[in-house]
Amino acid sequence: MAALLCACLVVSLAVLAHLSAEPQAADAAVAAVSEPPDSLTHVVNKTRPLAADYVPQDLVDAGGLLLRSEAAEAYVRMVADAAAEDVPIVPVSGYRSREEQARLHASYTEQYGQEGADSLSARPGYSEHETGLAVDIGNPDGACALETCFDGTAAGIWAAANAHRYGYLIRYPAGAEHLTGYAYEPWHLRYVGPGTAAEIVASGVTLEEFLGLPAAPGY
Repeated sequence: MAALLCACLVVSLAVLAHLSAEPQAADAAVAAVSEPPDSLTHVVNKTRPLAADYVPQDLVDAGGLLLRSEAAEAYVRMVADAAAEDVPIVPVSGYRSREEQARLHASYTEQYGQEGADSLSARPGYSEHETGLAVDIGNPDGACALETCFDGTAAGIWAAANAHRYGYLIRYPAGAEHLTGYAYEPWHLRYVGPGTAAEIVASGVTLEEFLGLPAAPGY
């Protein structure tokens, strides 16, 4: 009888734990969906476009590119700290307007076709670069620029090990294409704030998974 009561208690506790976890996950997903576009953790992907008239209001120069003020300050510190360790990092791309994104995506579509372009570049209105929170980085000599081999270069290695300390994530990690909708981009960093970035890196998940959002493999 004691063994049976014990087993029932274990099952009951497991059920309660599962039921309590479900509302928490649902709450996280609802919060992420309802976040304003200016939130540092606002998710923009193939199923979550920005409003047609959205333009971030606090864009500042971050040394050759525009970013939102908090992201810019963190980026400048990150680049300075990397340089102090003899690892130069240069900007490739920061904020883009919807019009700039449209031109870029059109050029990819012309080169690779619609399907290929959609795996490499966001359609206008669906790009993180339009938030002012994303930056593409590179090496001064252009080595492996916008290529997966960037992760083996000095800048790529340093960013992978340290970017989260400044609030940045490698937003499109290898093996997560079915979740993020994009091929591996070790050069594409997304600012979410140091605390959130540290949690996400420690958990080893994508931003979608961390916030309890569904995968976004396609439009």
